[in-house]
Amino acid sequence: MVVVNAGETATLPYPSLTHNLHHEIELVVAIGRGGKNISVKQAAEHIFGYAVGLDMTRRDLQNDMKKQGRPWCIGKAFDHSAPIGPITPAQQVPDIHQASLCLRVNGSVRQQGQVNQLIWNVAETIAQLSAAWALQPGDLIYTGTPAGVGAVVAGDALAGSIDGLTPIALKVS
Repeated sequence: MVVVNAGETATLPYPSLTHNLHHEIELVVAIGRGGKNISVKQAAEHIFGYAVGLDMTRRDLQNDMKKQGRPWCIGKAFDHSAPIGPITPAQQVPDIHQASLCLRVNGSVRQQGQVNQLIWNVAETIAQLSAAWALQPGDLIYTGTPAGVGAVVAGDALAGSIDGLTPIALKVS
């Protein structure tokens, strides 16, 4: 995982085995208190904080595996596939559910949306995940992305932001 400190532009190495690396900006939820079968109503009690994250995808490998009916984790799970900015405590961003997300690549807006446009809201996501796995303190949940995912190449500069959170900046190498 690449952790990007405030004010820093981190290096994101272009991964092996792909020629089609895609970006997806996402709100990341950091779990502070674990649990299983957490209700939607109680989900907020389990959140420590939030961060800006990128869910990077080797799209060509993902698509190949889908066509073959095989698991496509090789497209999603690789070294440096989930860069994340600093985590902001939840109480410091009470309006996170109304926040705007934006990803710029080389200064041009590629993705833009609102957290409230997620298919499942944060509480629903926590409830669904905790029904399948026991969530643990320190778990990070990447929540989904607005339209506009697309490819990046070596040399591209990515700048992601979510209202109220520390932005993330990366250079693909």
